[in-house]
Amino acid sequence: MSEQFTKPATTDPVVRIEDLSVTFATDAGRVVAVQDVSLQVAAGEVLAIVGESGSGKTVTARSILGLLPETATTRGAILLTRKDGSSSADVVTVKRSELGEVRGRDAAMVFQEPSTALNPVFPVGWQIIEGLRAHGRYTRAEARAKAVDVLRRVGIPEPEKRIDSYPHQFSGGQKQRIVIAQALVLDPGVIIADEPTTALDVTVQAEILDLLRRCRDEFGTAIVLITHNMGVVADLADRVAVMYQGQLVEQADVRTLFANPRDEYTKQLLGSVPRLGQGVARTRERAAARPAGWTTATPVVEARDLRIVYPGRLRKPDFTAVDGVSFAIRPGEVLGLVGESGSGKTTIGRAIAGLTKVTGGSLSVLGTEMNGVKERRFRPVRERIGFVFQDPASSFNPLLTIAQAVAEPLVVHGRAKDAHAARGRVDELLEAVQLPRSFGDRFPHELSGGQRQRASLARALALGPELLIADEPTSALDVSVQARVLELFDELQRELGFACLFISHDLAVVDLLADRIAVLYRGQLVEEGTGEQVLGAPQHPYTQRLLASLPVPDPDEQAARRASWHQLA
Repeated sequence: MSEQFTKPATTDPVVRIEDLSVTFATDAGRVVAVQDVSLQVAAGEVLAIVGESGSGKTVTARSILGLLPETATTRGAILLTRKDGSSSADVVTVKRSELGEVRGRDAAMVFQEPSTALNPVFPVGWQIIEGLRAHGRYTRAEARAKAVDVLRRVGIPEPEKRIDSYPHQFSGGQKQRIVIAQALVLDPGVIIADEPTTALDVTVQAEILDLLRRCRDEFGTAIVLITHNMGVVADLADRVAVMYQGQLVEQADVRTLFANPRDEYTKQLLGSVPRLGQGVARTRERAAARPAGWTTATPVVEARDLRIVYPGRLRKPDFTAVDGVSFAIRPGEVLGLVGESGSGKTTIGRAIAGLTKVTGGSLSVLGTEMNGVKERRFRPVRERIGFVFQDPASSFNPLLTIAQAVAEPLVVHGRAKDAHAARGRVDELLEAVQLPRSFGDRFPHELSGGQRQRASLARALALGPELLIADEPTSALDVSVQARVLELFDELQRELGFACLFISHDLAVVDLLADRIAVLYRGQLVEEGTGEQVLGAPQHPYTQRLLASLPVPDPDEQAARRASWHQLA
């Protein structure tokens, strides 16, 4: 262990929060975000703060670094103790000029989205060295050596070369490692990790959780983990604090909380988590309800040796995104498409929607061959296809009300003269996705994430599609909100009978909804079957690794799965 990273010299808490209350001044009056919260984190301990959006968990975590906006008023005390135990500071009362000394040295932050946390115009090494220079005097050679060392420790290959690379030259998982390296380089007593694995594939997520575990075990760093993924909590946390509507409703060690939750909200939260195997009964029930001769019906989508190649630019070779894939989606069937980033899932979804050109093989969509299809011929088919996007916040026009956005497909395809004329149909759609009609007059930013995703589903169903493409529709949602959206999706699919391509990297979600599951790996289909076949008895080594990477909401079972993942990896 180099002297850059030291074991904590004190057993006292590195973070002690006492009676913390945070209120925000808004146009509608004062809003209480956090009320009388008391927590503490010991050196080398992982405290997970969980709860749905708006529970106050991120506000509590950001308070530790004094990262709240000027509209916030903070009461209480947040005591940060240095790793060597030499001094402590109250973040609430410390001067702004002294706050810069505390940040990075005593506590550091790992943000949810590394792409926005890293500056795109500077090499990653420069960005790590910037933190060193802000808190000490180093020669250029010393600072570079420390940056190379920390990059090596977080698992960046060839750190001596990659230190001069720019953020866009790294994968999503590597960028998250670099953000963790930024936090670690000053050897802080505590790292605040805000949803550090939300946007990552399960295989990359497993690697990042392994790295955070090493931060705790090797560097003695305390970690405050903010997450809505209860599998991640079971995998990494030592203690768990549950927040609801700004208050701390329960706090316990991880095994006690999962085995014997006391608060009703905690029970509801744990009950909302999808688990592998839950979909078996639903799949059998749907199969039994199919009409006779369903298996011989003409597929809504049929791919045969499908190839999609992106042409290379600037003397770079072509990239084959989809290589010889064959599958079919029958009327009323849900096909779950799983695989990590770069496997070709979204490319296939875009090709079915006519947004990406087919290079080779055959792709038939609602009776239309997509290989060489012209836009004029495909336009009438497009209105028979609905699309639910991954991020509803960016897929809605912020200048349009929800009613105008949902009415847009109706107006574009000539089903209504304008948004006003379509309002009756829009109100029906909003009620179908369990949103009040009055929400049609709101703008997207006035809805929560789950409400926006429901509105996105209403827009996708506006034209009564025969085929729905859902691209990671629940990845950014809290477990409780996700459970409600998935339940709604299942009800609507049964009622309306549309076929669906459901793209996701969450195997438990796919298991819950899909009739069949197809596993993609590097552009090739490696395994296909029912959830019982693919997830219950996976044959391909990649599917086995994918399953072992998925964290489950049970600390003991997760420990066994982690050992299995290490063996497979």
